[in-house]
Amino acid sequence: MAMHTMAAALALCLFAAAATCAGAQPPPPPPPQANDISSCLLSNGVSNFSLPSSPSYTPLLDSSIRNLRFELPGVGKPAAVILPASKRDLRRAVLCARGASLAIRVPSGGHSYEGLSYTTENRVPFAVTRAPPRPGPSPARRSASVGRTGPVELIAGLMHRWQYVGPSLPDEFYLSTYIPTRSSNGNLSMSFTGQVLGPKHLAMSVLNQTFPELGLAESELSEVSWLESAVKFAGLSSVADLTSRQIGVGEYAKRKSDYVQAPISMQGTIKILQHMSTGPQGAPRHLSLTELGTCTASNAVSWNASDLDRAEEHIGWLRSFYGFMSRYVSENPRGAYVNYLDLDLGTNDWGNATGGTSSKSVARAASWGERYFFTNFDRLVRAKSKVDPENVFNNAQSIPPLHYDREH
Repeated sequence: MAMHTMAAALALCLFAAAATCAGAQPPPPPPPQANDISSCLLSNGVSNFSLPSSPSYTPLLDSSIRNLRFELPGVGKPAAVILPASKRDLRRAVLCARGASLAIRVPSGGHSYEGLSYTTENRVPFAVTRAPPRPGPSPARRSASVGRTGPVELIAGLMHRWQYVGPSLPDEFYLSTYIPTRSSNGNLSMSFTGQVLGPKHLAMSVLNQTFPELGLAESELSEVSWLESAVKFAGLSSVADLTSRQIGVGEYAKRKSDYVQAPISMQGTIKILQHMSTGPQGAPRHLSLTELGTCTASNAVSWNASDLDRAEEHIGWLRSFYGFMSRYVSENPRGAYVNYLDLDLGTNDWGNATGGTSSKSVARAASWGERYFFTNFDRLVRAKSKVDPENVFNNAQSIPPLHYDREH
């Protein structure tokens, strides 16, 4: 089946199965026969799709994958990639997927750190829907990325001070810090990335008053549009690059997150930086602190294709660092940022396309759901039970409905 011209940016990818981490499971079986799904789509007037035999199949599939752990041969592949041209096509594609016993997946807005946009548990066949990008207003904003290098005490001092500055800045401000493990001559480096909806003199005035230790210079600020600032934050070259989906551009990585509810002491900050310098070499590691109502800490490790045989070693280090950080972060429960999904916290372990659920499923999901949503988890279960009682839309860490008792 040739790939027909795409009439809209709405995408639906139908997958056969996927492992959660390449290399951790035996090679996946080939995609199931796509005859059932393709016949259903064509008979319902949905013609924008590509099958594994089509030259467009792999580029379409790989264009959404940014964590390259899920692009490796050990990860299962789709039965088809479908791009509905309208809401009508989308609705019929979903019904065809259900008729073919394919689960349904919804891609994230860009993170998908655990590959939930294009994988399933237990090799369950599935489908993914993707909404088209929506153009929005582009108000002017000022942004900057400021780097500092120095001994551990200097970097620790800036990191420690940021904890008091970031959460107290006016609403027009955003300021995060990124601390990699790379060092030079015994020094560490860190960077601050920020933005402010306002004139340059406002940014200079507020930051020089609240964070004089940073030593911000006016030459380190840039006045750009909203779109141009998105380019800078993404490390791209131009606005045109924002819509470019280059295959294979991404990283092999694992991330974890925490909430820091009270400032970490200077001594604790030094210990964190020292701990980050331990462990296996050759894989960049970083700690990122962002003010999102409270301080969010993101810990990450990444590696190159040439280091794939050491992937579990690098992930193991990250998990040990996560354990080390427990003394500095929230507890009972230990919170996690839902935009940085982490399957180490637990999974639903669905065994069929619609997942199924029971009271035990809800209790199982609470082990991570309460860490993402705290007391809102119960409200989300009630909402899910009302709008999707058959658990049609699910993933490894989705909210299960309460009153649907099909075996899973």
